[in-house]
Amino acid sequence: MESELKYIDIVEQPISMHPKKFALWLFLVTVLMVFAALTSAYIVRQAEGNWLEYELPEIFWITSGIVALSSICVQAAYFAAKKDNFLGLRIWMILTVLLGIAFLVGQWYSWVALVDREVFFVGNPAGSFLYVFTGLHALHLISGVIFLIIVLISTFRYKVHSQALNTLEMVTTYWHFLGGLWLYLFLFLLLNH
Repeated sequence: MESELKYIDIVEQPISMHPKKFALWLFLVTVLMVFAALTSAYIVRQAEGNWLEYELPEIFWITSGIVALSSICVQAAYFAAKKDNFLGLRIWMILTVLLGIAFLVGQWYSWVALVDREVFFVGNPAGSFLYVFTGLHALHLISGVIFLIIVLISTFRYKVHSQALNTLEMVTTYWHFLGGLWLYLFLFLLLNH
């Protein structure tokens, strides 16, 4: 009896990702590089001297808690969508949007606190860097809140459910990224101000 060798062609699936998700990841890498460059510039400039010493506003602790809580809420929304729990999905998305707005309001009050401490955008570079960090992050957070609102509206139109999670996955990724970025910046400022 003759043994036959059978050749099986194994077709490898190419690694693929939805084009919008790929674009989001490219954007996140770009934002990460911008903030890495800014924090590096901060360290280099601080080492040169003539650096204003000041206390960070206490509200940064509160906004850090808010952003962490909002990250938990958006993840809960994702889990609700996977189970087609539309009510839970909407509630968690509304909470995430409200917490995102609360974070932005808190950042505004942090700027008020900085002005009260005579830390200004113009003048000493220590203040300039802080305003650039928080302002640039707030700009990205505004875009994140807008994205959250768009997805929230989609939940009321039943366009987000267990079989259609793409936009929710994208907003969840973006929101977690923004939360992590803020926590990194806050920790960086705590250790280097």
